Amino acid sequence: MKKLDLQLFAEAVSGKKIVYLYRIASKASTTDGAVLAFTTENSRTKSKDSDATVTKDGSIRTPGAAETEITATSILAKGDKFIDELEAAMDADELIEIWEANLAEPAQSGGNKFKGMYFQGYLTEMEKSSNAEDMVEISLTFGVNGSGAKGDVTVSLEQQEVANYVFKDTKKTGA
Repeated sequence: MKKLDLQLFAEAVSGKKIVYLYRIASKASTTDGAVLAFTTENSRTKSKDSDATVTKDGSIRTPGAAETEITATSILAKGDKFIDELEAAMDADELIEIWEANLAEPAQSGGNKFKGMYFQGYLTEMEKSSNAEDMVEISLTFGVNGSGAKGDVTVSLEQQEVANYVFKDTKKTGA
């Protein structure tokens, strides 16, 4: 009997389906997590250094602690107050909450919940670049405490609309 490689039938996840939401932790009681407008790229990097000890039998590796960084790049939206808040949080060393949600994998619990992860950390780098030929681009780097926790992330329809277009019908929506 021939075995089938099920990976051949797996559907790839579009980069647009992984979204990140952010919130300054001190505002948790009054503010929902927010997506960055016009995000062009996100990434999460996990790395681990290790030390080598030379023995008569060869080197022995001792792994260090894993470090996680999350980066985001977006085009600056006119009047964007959230970028200003994040910069102020960086200056004040305020803790930031970060959620990674995979919109291609709805949670079994239904609703607007998706497979994801939760992180806490600090904004460690912010770059605003503006050249004559392109839009203003914001690049953010977050240093994460620990390694995060897996769970289901709530992403409202409004947040999904900011992250990506959501189908709208032709009927009027009101005044």
